[in-house]
Amino acid sequence: MTANTDSADPAVSRFLDAACRERGLSENTLAAYRADLTALARWLAERNVPIMRTTRADLQDFIAWRVRVGARPSSTARQLSSFRRFFHYFAREGAIREDPTAQIAMPKFARSVPRSLTEEEVEALLSAPVVSDPLGNRDHTMLEVLYATGLRVSELVNLRQGQIDLTQGVIRVPGKGDRERLIPLGEEAMRALKQFSGSVRDEILLDRQTDYLFPTRRGDRMTRQAFWHIIKRYARKAGIARELSPHTLRHAFATHLLNHGADLRVVQKLLGHRDRSTAKIYKHVVRERLKKLRV
Repeated sequence: MTANTDSADPAVSRFLDAACRERGLSENTLAAYRADLTALARWLAERNVPIMRTTRADLQDFIAWRVRVGARPSSTARQLSSFRRFFHYFAREGAIREDPTAQIAMPKFARSVPRSLTEEEVEALLSAPVVSDPLGNRDHTMLEVLYATGLRVSELVNLRQGQIDLTQGVIRVPGKGDRERLIPLGEEAMRALKQFSGSVRDEILLDRQTDYLFPTRRGDRMTRQAFWHIIKRYARKAGIARELSPHTLRHAFATHLLNHGADLRVVQKLLGHRDRSTAKIYKHVVRERLKKLRV
């Protein structure tokens, strides 16, 4: 993994390289840091302020400017989180005397409740692919695994054969650093994987070789964008009129588990959420279930 810092401010490049080495961050996280810090560095450069001489007042002005141009509070909060990590790193290294983010409060914003599919809609979506066709079988298996495990789409398309243990019925998903989570597979996902992993997968690959579990006809790893087009196509076929998001089945996984009595902390672990506030967005599901039980 590389920090890809060729066009970044030297201080930003130094931070990204250190974050890449020390924290084992994903490419997506590094890209977010890079975008946030580059935006701040450019804004400061227009005011002849080097990023390493940023003051608390500078950051407050930047946040105020973001509000004026209509930036979402959630986006500004994410940027401020990036700034905190950046300045905390250089304060720890002794490159700056004090952290300018130390006394700046995070913007408050309402966490949106994810839109989910009903269990009937999920069943219709899972039934949409034609399993007698090799690619349809692959797509059906991917949808089954996604719904059974709550994986992120990026985790799904990057699955390798060695991560699947059909004997134990689990998937091993690497996380940041050396962290790993074990996610149990349901019966339907297990059945689909056993069928797909043999002759069906070989029929897609022909003589090509790849360790990725769900290959394309070319023997490549499927991209997130390609899989998302697949989901939208099957959603139309299933008669699901609502607009889906890339995490729709992930939200359905969490919501349906909670509806059937799963503990919120267990669901949080299965989703791979370290921040408890992220899982709290599902508390409305728990409350609604408890209301129905009292009726």
